[in-house]
Amino acid sequence: MLVARLDNAGDVLLQGPLVRAVAHGADRVVFLASPQGTAAAQLLPGVDEVLTWHCPWIDGSPQPVDAADIAALADRVRALGVDEAVISTSFHQSPLPLALVLRTADVVRISATSVDYPGSLLDVRHRVDDDLPEPERALSLARAAGFELPDGDDGRLAVRRPLPAVAHEPGYVVLHPGASVPARAWPADRCAEAVEALADAGYRVLVTGGPGERALTAAVAGTRGTDLGGATTLAEMAALLDGAAAVVVGNTGPAHLAAAVGTPVVSLFSPVVPAVRWAPYGVPTVLLGDQSAPCRDTRARECPVPGHPCLTSVTAGDVVAAVEKLVTA
Repeated sequence: MLVARLDNAGDVLLQGPLVRAVAHGADRVVFLASPQGTAAAQLLPGVDEVLTWHCPWIDGSPQPVDAADIAALADRVRALGVDEAVISTSFHQSPLPLALVLRTADVVRISATSVDYPGSLLDVRHRVDDDLPEPERALSLARAAGFELPDGDDGRLAVRRPLPAVAHEPGYVVLHPGASVPARAWPADRCAEAVEALADAGYRVLVTGGPGERALTAAVAGTRGTDLGGATTLAEMAALLDGAAAVVVGNTGPAHLAAAVGTPVVSLFSPVVPAVRWAPYGVPTVLLGDQSAPCRDTRARECPVPGHPCLTSVTAGDVVAAVEKLVTA
């Protein structure tokens, strides 16, 4: 079996229930991921191998279409002996270009959710209400393809365990200020204010970020938070989130990683995409941000409203109150 999801790490983590359902009915599962999603795919229970490919029709920073590269992908899939594929996409993405590539790679049975007529590209053309949480939407595709979760699997997000050891005693709060899409980020000065306010309230605060976010995390951590920008792999990040009392984060990959390790989330959620689909799944969550702001449902990458009011309306005090609500629940 091949399972494909070709966008970001958070999107891949949300495929966990689908992957476990497919793995329950397959001898072997290969996950086709983007470079951004590969580390997340390696964390998913049920994945035996990860195949990495940069997709020019889904990636947010696409490379030019290269016929030789597409033919090479087909050759790699054919060499793996893939019998069947499940292509998972977001509601605004088409599975049909990849289905065409997989047909040329001799994949016999292909399932995907598609609003477009697929001709002979799909054997199972699934349709689903878009206002479902993304993990449930993906799992419904697995079921349409004939795969069910094993008995006792509750369908929540999960990662492979054991996780790496961390050098911090559990009970801290993690604040992750960055976001893969700028319109979904809480302003850095507000993040820094939240670190100060959380420290004043007696919390140890760890500030996390990727290698390209070191300047941001250093500024946000200041003198009262612990700056871990660029200091963790994705698996190590999962371990840090696993030891947290709560995680403060926007709508970005670490929100879903926190949900996958079962940690409560203060979700700083910009409504450029619907919270019903993309809020942290299956864990206690406090959703902050004006969900009726003018940017609602625009799918904007850069905030289209001066002042970014959907998230600037959130204060450090709101975050402290939300953390306290989660840790005392």
